[in-house]
Amino acid sequence: MASSTPLKLVQITDTHLYGTSDGTLLRMNTVDSLNQVVKMVAHYEEAIDLILATGDIAQDASIAAYERFLEVIATLNTPCRWIPGNHDVATVMEYVAKESDLCCKTIQLKNWYIVMLDTSIVGQVSGRLSESELEFLQVKLDYVNNSNSIDHCMICLHHNPVLGSAQWMKDIGLQNNERFFKIASSCNKVNSIVYGHIHQSLDFEHLGIRCFCTPSTCIQFKPHATSFALDEVNPGYRSFSLYEDGSIKSYVKRIMDSDLDVDLESVGY
Repeated sequence: MASSTPLKLVQITDTHLYGTSDGTLLRMNTVDSLNQVVKMVAHYEEAIDLILATGDIAQDASIAAYERFLEVIATLNTPCRWIPGNHDVATVMEYVAKESDLCCKTIQLKNWYIVMLDTSIVGQVSGRLSESELEFLQVKLDYVNNSNSIDHCMICLHHNPVLGSAQWMKDIGLQNNERFFKIASSCNKVNSIVYGHIHQSLDFEHLGIRCFCTPSTCIQFKPHATSFALDEVNPGYRSFSLYEDGSIKSYVKRIMDSDLDVDLESVGY
């Protein structure tokens, strides 16, 4: 049985790294902003059990960008799992991961089970769970249901399975979200869903499941905007404390003081 000490997970998402250290997204140097976020993680978080890297690791899908991400998070000396986003190429991520556990899509930590899903579609901004990925999810949740050592399950994906808070986001989320939630809600041990993609901080309940979205480590999207707009808030990460009884304590921390530059007048990227 799990101890009373909670599991500590940290979500880092939408880093949008380039193969070169001077790569910028709407003027923001993405490796500089990631470095600042990771330094903040190292300062505030202790005894991290797992880092969840939930997609858009790279902006240019280059080998060098993924290697750069691993170099930065290596300073935390913590296990990590990653999944692709719409800017990523899964085969390149698998190549860079080599023989490591980075691409392993499930992990049991005490009485919690974490499932990592690939929602990416090559060449598309929106996401979709393929038939094989839906079958994979069903098989894993059947396993969770029948396991005496697992009491709670968290599902991680890149694309938002619930509509974003801005009008322009209505077509960029998970296309088959209804099928996803039908499978997820069929397992009463699923109590949380974690995602990125829309560069915002969200914590709400949908169909009885707590849903978390986490800020990007670089640019932020303005909520409730009709057309594309950037928010003035700083990059950040999300921390999770997962308790034996299934309760979750979570918070977002953002860089407090920063000279990171960003083009707030941009109408897209």
